[in-house]
Amino acid sequence: MQTFQSWYHGNITRSKAEDLLSKAARDGSFLIRDSESIQGAYALCVLYQNCVYTYRILPNEDKKLSVQASEGVPIRFFTMLCDLVEAYYSPNMGLVTHLQSPVLREEDVDEEPESNNLPPQLPPRNFGANDVKESDTKSSEQPCKSLSDIYLARLQHMDLSALSEEHEQAILEYFRTSICLDADQVQNGNPNLPGLQKLILSICKTLNSEIFHILPALEIFHKALDQQLSPGIGQYPKHVGHSLSLRLEKLTKLLYSIEDKVKENSGHRKSLIPIVTFEVKQESLGLPTKMFLKVDVESGKLFFKKSKDGPEDKYYVHNKILQLVKSQKMHAKLVIVVETEKEKISRKEFVFDDTKKREGFCQLLQQMKNKHSEKPEPDMITVFIGTWNMGNAGPPHNINSWFQCKGQGKTQDDTADHIPHDFYVIGTQEDPLSEREWADTVKGVLRNITNISFKQVAIHTLWNIRIVVLTKPEHENRISHLFSDSVKTGIANTLGNKGAVGVSFMFNGTSFGFVNSHLTSGSEKKLRRNQNYINILRFLNLGDKKLNPFDITNRFTHLFWLGDLNYRVELPSTDAEYIVTKIKQQQYQELLSKDQLSMERDDGKVFLHFDEEEITFAPTYRFERDTRDKYAYTKAKATGTKYNLPSWCDRVLRKSYPLVHVVCQAYGCTNDIMTSDHSPVFASFEVGVASQFVSNAPQGGIQIMNCLATLLTKSKTKFFIEYHSSCLEKTVKTLEGENTEHSDGSIKVWFGSQLTPIISDPEYLLDQHILICVKSTDCDESYGEGCVALRAAQFCYTEFQVALTHHGEKTGVLTGGIQLKTSEGKPTEKLYDFIKVERDDPVSSKGKGGDLNNSQRINFYYCCLGSHRGEDGKSSEMFDNPLYGSMGLSHGRSKDQDHLTDPTFASCKPPDGDPDRPPVPTPRNRSFTYSDAKLQPPTPSTSHPSASKKPVVPSRSEGGMAPNRPRLPAKSRPGMPEPQAPKPRDYRDSSELPSKHRLPARPGQLQAHKDSKGNSSFKFPDEILKSNDTRSFLL
Repeated sequence: MQTFQSWYHGNITRSKAEDLLSKAARDGSFLIRDSESIQGAYALCVLYQNCVYTYRILPNEDKKLSVQASEGVPIRFFTMLCDLVEAYYSPNMGLVTHLQSPVLREEDVDEEPESNNLPPQLPPRNFGANDVKESDTKSSEQPCKSLSDIYLARLQHMDLSALSEEHEQAILEYFRTSICLDADQVQNGNPNLPGLQKLILSICKTLNSEIFHILPALEIFHKALDQQLSPGIGQYPKHVGHSLSLRLEKLTKLLYSIEDKVKENSGHRKSLIPIVTFEVKQESLGLPTKMFLKVDVESGKLFFKKSKDGPEDKYYVHNKILQLVKSQKMHAKLVIVVETEKEKISRKEFVFDDTKKREGFCQLLQQMKNKHSEKPEPDMITVFIGTWNMGNAGPPHNINSWFQCKGQGKTQDDTADHIPHDFYVIGTQEDPLSEREWADTVKGVLRNITNISFKQVAIHTLWNIRIVVLTKPEHENRISHLFSDSVKTGIANTLGNKGAVGVSFMFNGTSFGFVNSHLTSGSEKKLRRNQNYINILRFLNLGDKKLNPFDITNRFTHLFWLGDLNYRVELPSTDAEYIVTKIKQQQYQELLSKDQLSMERDDGKVFLHFDEEEITFAPTYRFERDTRDKYAYTKAKATGTKYNLPSWCDRVLRKSYPLVHVVCQAYGCTNDIMTSDHSPVFASFEVGVASQFVSNAPQGGIQIMNCLATLLTKSKTKFFIEYHSSCLEKTVKTLEGENTEHSDGSIKVWFGSQLTPIISDPEYLLDQHILICVKSTDCDESYGEGCVALRAAQFCYTEFQVALTHHGEKTGVLTGGIQLKTSEGKPTEKLYDFIKVERDDPVSSKGKGGDLNNSQRINFYYCCLGSHRGEDGKSSEMFDNPLYGSMGLSHGRSKDQDHLTDPTFASCKPPDGDPDRPPVPTPRNRSFTYSDAKLQPPTPSTSHPSASKKPVVPSRSEGGMAPNRPRLPAKSRPGMPEPQAPKPRDYRDSSELPSKHRLPARPGQLQAHKDSKGNSSFKFPDEILKSNDTRSFLL
């Protein structure tokens, strides 16, 4: 049996190993850790001249170990790891230096069990020896007789009057004689459990024949209820076999499926959103006039009325409602762009009672457009996220407010109550219900609210930590690649009272990941919670297995992390009453500045590059049960009074790929669900999704040039890059990069490559992302991962800058340039383009989204921002809000994250402060500002803006209401002639400019060539290809 010494550090991270060796600061210092790339292998890390050298220790077929050392040195095999280490204390064994000083392992301090919590209630299951070992590590050492005595003693305290004498004797006999034999079978690797099988056959000897006669009748009844009669849920193989357990499983599934279908077909077959009327004001001759807007989602009509109960003056069908434009200056103002009878464009301005009413109206109009859309697949969905620590108590009768986003914080208007989300993801902790009970409860609530029988996508439970994912019935066939997993982080990482459960899947061409976690409790255990997060990040096995080099934060287009994270407000216990006073006054900012999670995120220790909507609700823990008016922040214990200060323990965070559409519509907690000492937390998101695409377009190209990886490592090795993407046929690896060591301890490595996508249609390609992994050649381990959005290079060569992370830590920065070659085509307008934000605030106001620091000022030069003219002839800048959300930073994001979360696109001129930067392909004649709006020619200007006035980059994920956004200036250069503005036209149709208004092709831009037959082809300009020096490689 393998025995490990103090130099073995288990599964610590590579960066942690480097830190420990750096602290040792002695040549020949070493440690051994588990390999990150090969299961069952190890990594030998040796310090020499302030550099860390890593050697893989690999097992062969006979499980003997050998070191991959220098060539020419005979390979030696060892049975034990300690024998291998002993041998390499000798010199000339192929290492950079022989082993001298072991770096000792840092002992972890295990979490103490919480005495104030009830023991978790495990779901009923057959008892085996594995269960005994998991719940009590010492039980495996007990003699078999004591195991038998335990169960016989339990039987004595049970009421057995309902059992027949025959069944009672069979159970007693099993516990006396057979359970010990079954336990031995399991320990020897035999899962058959012959004693248990004999007992079940004895008890169920008449049941088998009954099931044989019952199943055909139930199958006929089930088929009659199944209207679609298509393969899927409810379709079972005719031949199940003679196993009683399989027949029971089939019988149970049939009964559950029949129950669901009866509920589905009993008047709950269609979502019916009621007609909603909004009272608004419209200016007429300078005077405000009362108007009423009636929204009929089901018929797809918007009615304009002068009186609430009077006749409709006019109405517009859904396809005649072209645009909703939100005012940035007046949060209750909305412009509705419609097409009149004469095919003219009309802008109608209205002012709602408040911002929530305006948002409710926009959601209903968006639901109408989606409901009556002719598109075969959706390009936007909504996702509800809920988390609740139930406190080992069942839910109250009414929990509707949770799913309707009602309570405190950023909530939804009453008019949106009946709008269903496409997905509901519910995470619970300390959940006392069975999976079936909780799933039925949630489905029943949603059925009452939406009239829809939601389908269960997945449910996964670890002790009392559970995640449930439900979806609309029409989305069932769009879901694939479903995975679920769990990680224990309780005492010694073996108990599941703390830990995480997760679910991942593909929705058409977009990947989703959801993690529900319950982290270590206690105000003083912040570092333990940080370690819980890292362990979950490393060991939760979700998503595409081909993306093993990446942790779960880089595997999904959208990753949502929810749960009782247990981070507290870090103030002294003597301030308890002061905290409660601040909460009653709804003055949360001072308390949030001491929120442990926000502080740890700002320091880059946890949830690096995650976003969280601004918290505007009261702390959700720790309440007295059955009231929300009093916090129970003290608890008497034998050791003294324990304080649990009111804190925001229950949170929802997310991380998405760059340049994707995601908007948080709600984030808050309920007021009326009081059975637990925690309040349920809700969040609602509007998310852009990509379709599964098939195209016969010609082959395209992705050129990635002048890649410079700056790695924060002391490892002495060579590096290469792996490119992963669903748009690539296979993983692409570069050649070894050229290293340059710097005095600050970092290593700079140069790369370059050309990638070939499987589909070059821009409709597909612009929704794709390239995952980048920088790996070492010696042990094939990752030194940093990042992501680049192809949408960034939609119009021309673009430079990017992305952060490199590994296991939740920042490991470096990758900069470079990217250029696309796509087929000709025009991407279709997305549903989230329907709502835009009008930039009508002439002066940037302070506050959120007002004062922008340098990290937010960025040049997006691959698109022009034009000006649009309304009916009054005044030009107003338009910014396409849905792609990015608001301009403001998400709450709690650190300074380091402001410009590294998304790719940074800068001008082609190399930075003056970096002499090592090679010249980029071409100079820029003009700098343009990016907007998701269609391409527009710039407005002619006789004056030039100040050189200090720079365009700003929007944050890509902020709520639909973003106050005080600064103006987005258009940038021009002195001495450069401006193209003439075209005749004013509808800005929606301006994605294709007339040829006379198109910008001239710039050096470095892809050129189209026609052969003698008129066929178009693309090639990369010579200037770009020639600009790559020997530090760039083309594959």
